[in-house]
Amino acid sequence: MPRIIRIHNRLIIGGPAINVTYLSKYMEPEFETTLVIGGKDDHEQGADYLLRDLALRPVVVEEMKRKIFPLQDGIAYRKIKEIIHEYKPDIVHTHAAKSGIIGRLAADACKVPVIVHTFHGHVFHSYFNKFTTKTFIQIERYLAKKSTGIVAISESQRNELADVYKICPKEKIEIIPLGLDLDKFSVKPEMKRSDFRSQYQIDDDEIAIGIIGRIVPVKNHELFVAAAKKLLDKTQKKIRFIIVGDGDMRESMEQHFAAASIDYAYYPEDTRKATAICTSWLTEIDKVLTGIDIVALTSHNEGTPVSLIEAQATGKPIVSTNVGGVSDIMINGEAGYITEPGNAEEFSEALLKLVEDENLRTSFGNFGKEYVQSKFSYQRLVKDMGAYYYKLLESKGIKIK
Repeated sequence: MPRIIRIHNRLIIGGPAINVTYLSKYMEPEFETTLVIGGKDDHEQGADYLLRDLALRPVVVEEMKRKIFPLQDGIAYRKIKEIIHEYKPDIVHTHAAKSGIIGRLAADACKVPVIVHTFHGHVFHSYFNKFTTKTFIQIERYLAKKSTGIVAISESQRNELADVYKICPKEKIEIIPLGLDLDKFSVKPEMKRSDFRSQYQIDDDEIAIGIIGRIVPVKNHELFVAAAKKLLDKTQKKIRFIIVGDGDMRESMEQHFAAASIDYAYYPEDTRKATAICTSWLTEIDKVLTGIDIVALTSHNEGTPVSLIEAQATGKPIVSTNVGGVSDIMINGEAGYITEPGNAEEFSEALLKLVEDENLRTSFGNFGKEYVQSKFSYQRLVKDMGAYYYKLLESKGIKIK
């Protein structure tokens, strides 16, 4: 059977961690896999529950972290080369930027037959200054030449990589959308909704608008606060805002809530019924999504937002900025509304339509649920990735018995 080393820089809550662990688990026994992961930063919420639930035991290279540390990165490079020499894989598949750099350089140095990289998102805008961004683009162009194949998780992402940033020719990029375990989002929704709303003091007649993810600059929680303020000025409905996640911009977000005169509480420390609450990190996202009524995403940049796939699987309408692969995973005007990035007025108007019309929320929710069930299952992900691996192996003249 083909032997694979799958490399991911850090296992934190989010789509890449789900993708990496599901592929490692469910491609067995047809593909023998060793999962290699790096260390997370202190402020990041780990996704160790995925390892536990899927009974995975990865090899941890603690020196491989998100930020650039030349000394530690050099150690990580040498350790990964040692793992490759010991394991002798047919394929090295890297995921995300940092592990994609270290892992592909190590795999190329070790002459691994097939080298694959998945772009879960990219850092080509809204992350760094112009010089740093240009440097990363040049690095990715160089590494693409060392790669046998590149995986994009949406059509729009492939277009960006090939046509906008010129990372590699379009024909070198395979589109393989994310795959998730969506069944759990339909299990016992009434019980989960009741439990979540009771825990966070959300009344039955209150409409809960939630945003899920890291509180970091690229997620643009400032827009969420601005839209919340405008919405409250436009409606008489009872509204609650639920921020699920944490990060180094939480204090800044809290200042924006204060400036907007919106009553806010950090719920782990202040368990009162505020208009806006931050729950910090929660792992039972199916319970969260059943408990809220509308899901928001305000990012400057995204790959394929897992929270929006999961929201639709739970039957929740969405309001999102038009970034990354959002338009590839939801249909504007059918499952929710897609607005222009940074436009608080447009975002609040989209929220207002859903807040004022319960039937519209139900209609959008039902459409989205049916839509994602057919497109984003982990069974489809495993099938597509397996077929791609065999195609790349065959292109190198490698036949696996």
